[in-house]
Amino acid sequence: MSEFGSRLRELRRAAGLTMEQLAEASGVSARAISDMERGHSRTPQARTLAALAAGLGLGPGQLGDLEDAVRQQRVQAVGRPQLCEPPRAVKDFVGRAGELDRMRRHALAGFGPAPVAVVHGQAGLGKTALAVRLADQLRDHYPGGRFYLDLRGTDPEPMAAGDALVRLLRALEVNARTIGETDDERSSQLRAVLRDRRCLLVLDNAGSEAQVRPLLPSEGASLAVVTSRRVLGGLEGVARIALAPLGPDESAALLRAIAAQAADPRAAAGVEAVARLCGHLPLALRIAGTRLATRPAWTVDHLVARLADADRRLATLSTGDLGVATAFALSHAQLSHPARELFRRLAHVPGVDFAPTLAAVLTGAHPDDAADGLDELVDLGLLQQSGPDRYRFHDLIRLFAGERLRIEEPAGTRAATAKRMADWLLETAVVAGRWFEPGYGCLPAGYAGLVPLATADEADAWLQAERNNWLGALRSASRGGQYQLVVDVAEAMHWYSDKYVRAEYWYDVYARSRAAAARLPDRRQEVTHINYFSWAATQCARRPDEGARIAMDAHRVAVDLGDVKEQAWALRYAGDAWRQAGDPSAALDSYRRGAELSDLAGDHDGYVLLRSGIAQALTELGRHADALTECRATLREAEDRPMAPRPALAALVNVHLTMAAARCGLGDWAEALRVAERALPAAVEYGYAGYLAETHLTIGRARLALGAPEAARSSVHLARDLLEDLPHGRLKTLAGEVMQALP
Repeated sequence: MSEFGSRLRELRRAAGLTMEQLAEASGVSARAISDMERGHSRTPQARTLAALAAGLGLGPGQLGDLEDAVRQQRVQAVGRPQLCEPPRAVKDFVGRAGELDRMRRHALAGFGPAPVAVVHGQAGLGKTALAVRLADQLRDHYPGGRFYLDLRGTDPEPMAAGDALVRLLRALEVNARTIGETDDERSSQLRAVLRDRRCLLVLDNAGSEAQVRPLLPSEGASLAVVTSRRVLGGLEGVARIALAPLGPDESAALLRAIAAQAADPRAAAGVEAVARLCGHLPLALRIAGTRLATRPAWTVDHLVARLADADRRLATLSTGDLGVATAFALSHAQLSHPARELFRRLAHVPGVDFAPTLAAVLTGAHPDDAADGLDELVDLGLLQQSGPDRYRFHDLIRLFAGERLRIEEPAGTRAATAKRMADWLLETAVVAGRWFEPGYGCLPAGYAGLVPLATADEADAWLQAERNNWLGALRSASRGGQYQLVVDVAEAMHWYSDKYVRAEYWYDVYARSRAAAARLPDRRQEVTHINYFSWAATQCARRPDEGARIAMDAHRVAVDLGDVKEQAWALRYAGDAWRQAGDPSAALDSYRRGAELSDLAGDHDGYVLLRSGIAQALTELGRHADALTECRATLREAEDRPMAPRPALAALVNVHLTMAAARCGLGDWAEALRVAERALPAAVEYGYAGYLAETHLTIGRARLALGAPEAARSSVHLARDLLEDLPHGRLKTLAGEVMQALP
């Protein structure tokens, strides 16, 4: 028993109090009081000592005696080595408020087995700093002491569980002669000590469940905080705290806390750029801030310029014995050989995320084996799971993977792997896109690809999920001179692109296919893709003047070739551009000329779509009765002419929306409502959000005019939600006006 413990017991007994009564009077737990009296805990903090004195009703003299006992005990402890002392807490710690709060609540819940928290995540996220911060915040709740042990889980030879047990038992002042000889005996001893004392263990850098499991308390009020790059999914009954990178505001706050240059308000934009280039990773931010702070002549913009060089970024994020790449390398060294190959080859992926099938293509492995490899990377924090069967790199880990790829594979192997991946992506994109092409509309016979594309919905889902990857592959094929492949992909996307008509990436797709087609001998391909590029300039890039010029270029080339069908399509795209530019008269003339040529060429799809364009132009000119006549004629033509399903559906939606708009213009609201409601199923089937928005908006306008404001409100809200991510300024303005008119 210590001098302090003996004196505390004398004072409690003199006051006629049991431990439980003193606990109630002071607010200090009975277990903590027991630990202090028996000398099983370290000297109390000033706040705890004051609470005990108040509970005992001590006068100044008695309190002074107790304080002297505390000081004497501290002096006696100075000469003894303190094992497993926690490291110094970080003074400029920022963020993690939610994680800290969750761990505090878990630690102090006060029921069930002894609490254990596992903090896991990739290298550099600040797992150790978070655990030490928590230990510092909870020091008064654990009078039995706070103990820290680095388990060296990322070393080639992690600390053995038996060695860890001996260290902890010695730190807990268990007599060395009584420490058990086997790991099971030592583990049992540790659990017994922790059951009787309120201690906090920080078990840092755990390598496996087997290593850490014998070190955990089983019962009592002690807390164990385990940090690991692995999830340690085999540990039962623990609270798992998955760390993510800091938020932008937290990243900026950390940089400002470290470097004076970052605290200058005028450097805010540069600080934001540094945080982004560091991937909001605490280790990278700390290194970047330290480099700035130790170089007073540097500005934040100077640091941004250094970090902006992707090839040198990891080298820049290194100072002293700290380095981002060094931290990643510790995890990389633990990978199996197949997982190392997979890790470096994933640097070829052009998009931000990917599915296991792409991993299989890169390595030539079976998809199940590739999925196992991805799980290994996730488990070591070298990859993040971004959704069901979707994975992504942290930006800095992607750079590290690229470094490993350049170091570990010759240039020829890298080039062959990259081409195999790009070809697979583009060939799959062609198969998926052709589901929406009038000449295809199904899966090719004998298809045995790695991804399921048995329906149009599956094809659409794959094209959207892998969009950044097949787009990246298309750009690579364009640079590499695979001109016919570029044209084939763009052609397969022609009708599919209508489903996402306002997506700006189509401008890039058709700019590349136009340029590629110009390098091929078939000039008919060239004029077709000039037309597609006109559509993309008008509808996707929202540059109708450019779209009209490109369309008339296509018209001139089509005239030179004698290609009547493409002349008609060029006039269609020119009409669309002029109508978007606010010149429906020029559009009307272009549509009419195009319709004549389509009819002459026997292009039924183009003819009916041009007739629907004529009706739209008439409506915009205020000639609503003429527009209705044209719409009815167009519907008859659509019934009489053999059309491909998707062009027919597009014409059906356009004609009904135009009829509804014309009825609105004539003030025939009941008929406008009927036509718009009839258009709704076709708009849903077509899948373009702009058509759906216009349909719901027309329904809402008609309902409001017919005296049903609540029903109108629901429809207009739907329209506004659909328009939120679309650039339809006219429809957005109209929706706002209708909302204001609602009671």
